[in-house]
Amino acid sequence: MVEMGMTQRACGAMRLGLIGLTAVALLASGIAVRAQDTAAGVAQPKMMPKDADPDWEVVTVKPSDPNDNGHQRIRFHGQHVMLLDHTVEDILLIGHGVQKSQLAGEPNWVKTERWDVDGISDIEGQPSMQQLQEMMQELLAERFGLKLHHERRVMPVFALTVARDGPKLALNSSDPNGWMDQQNNMSNGRDVEALKNTSMSDLALILQFRVDRPVVDETGLKGRYDFKLQWTTDEARDPAPDAPPGLFTAIQEQIGLKLEPAKAPADVLVIDQVERPEAN
Repeated sequence: MVEMGMTQRACGAMRLGLIGLTAVALLASGIAVRAQDTAAGVAQPKMMPKDADPDWEVVTVKPSDPNDNGHQRIRFHGQHVMLLDHTVEDILLIGHGVQKSQLAGEPNWVKTERWDVDGISDIEGQPSMQQLQEMMQELLAERFGLKLHHERRVMPVFALTVARDGPKLALNSSDPNGWMDQQNNMSNGRDVEALKNTSMSDLALILQFRVDRPVVDETGLKGRYDFKLQWTTDEARDPAPDAPPGLFTAIQEQIGLKLEPAKAPADVLVIDQVERPEAN
């Protein structure tokens, strides 16, 4: 069993190919991941094939218990996936990997009413982050009757650009069509991302979960790269003399890129229709 619980602005992940968005990923408020103790001999789960396109074999959706004071959670156990105490807005943010500022037209209940989702995928194995996002999108369409369209709107963003001295990234030429490999570790106010076979669009999505605006890739870099990025989070400033810098400084010093506030076109999901689900 792997469980991901929602935290204020932390996004811890094991391997993106294992459990992910970028939940994932992938929320503007972040996702923290907690797994059973692998040192105790718990086997790594069997994953879905990379090219699998999963849907729900069976899924139930019901209102969350208002007396349950538990935190939002995402639980995996092979094909069994549970989303507990989530709003439709939460599922939209994870499923589409966007910020709240990139949603428009949603009724108020989408932001306030909470739901428990309990289902089995139609393909054997545990979904990757991308596959989980696909399942969330299917859930929103099939059970909540979601219909939306995309628009490009100018809004405050963070532009990811190349710093003056150029990028400090090792080119990965092993599999240009392969998935990113993300190893993440968070402890004592420090966040470490070890990334392999990573595109700049992948990096922009990861960074989007660490900041409060959409991140737009303006680097012009088309390859896939290996690099490590480590920083001290704003919420728990590390007083140790060897503490890494904050995120914005770390990006420039360690990988030769910059994250700068700007206004630019960004994708916006405009909600045309959404409905409360019928009883299971």
